Amino acid sequence: MRDMKKKDRDLRPHEEQLILVDRDDVLLGYCDKGHCHARNGLLHRAFSVFIFNDEKKMLLQRRSKEKLLWPLYWSNSVCSHPRKGESYETAAARRVTEELGIECALHFLFKFHYQVNFEDIGAEHELCAVFIGRTDSPLSVNKKEIAEVKYLSLDALEEELKVNSSLYSPWFKVEWGRIRKEHLPDIDRLFANRIS
Repeated sequence: MRDMKKKDRDLRPHEEQLILVDRDDVLLGYCDKGHCHARNGLLHRAFSVFIFNDEKKMLLQRRSKEKLLWPLYWSNSVCSHPRKGESYETAAARRVTEELGIECALHFLFKFHYQVNFEDIGAEHELCAVFIGRTDSPLSVNKKEIAEVKYLSLDALEEELKVNSSLYSPWFKVEWGRIRKEHLPDIDRLFANRIS
């Protein structure tokens, strides 16, 4: 039964029921993923995960060429949406496993609102929860979701963004900018306390 549900998800990803909210994260209803991302987008819940290895390098993914929005752009370790009935935390843990084939304890940092259009194809309009985690578990990358992965030190990431910023998703750049300014101590705690 679990395999059938996974197969259905793979065949009809735009039919997933996402959670519509206002800017205060008050539930307004549900809508399929396709309509949530059409035109200027409907505001819905989303999440982004930043995973670090034991060398304090960030795991980045290059989005699959099959993605409707920002295909083949580099982005954070995992990003997606809670489905109807899911919390941010449950959905984030689910997608880490589905996309990377690992389990990783996640720690909430902040939520933020953003809206950005991709050419004339559609838009992201999301209230996004941002999480961090640390693991050195070997990855089993879902090739339907991810074209490739890489690890970068924080210094190397800064240099990369100076030179190749246009290759990165807009939400990643906003999130990393805020993490860099406000949450580097939270990343340090992942390593100081050896929590995972």
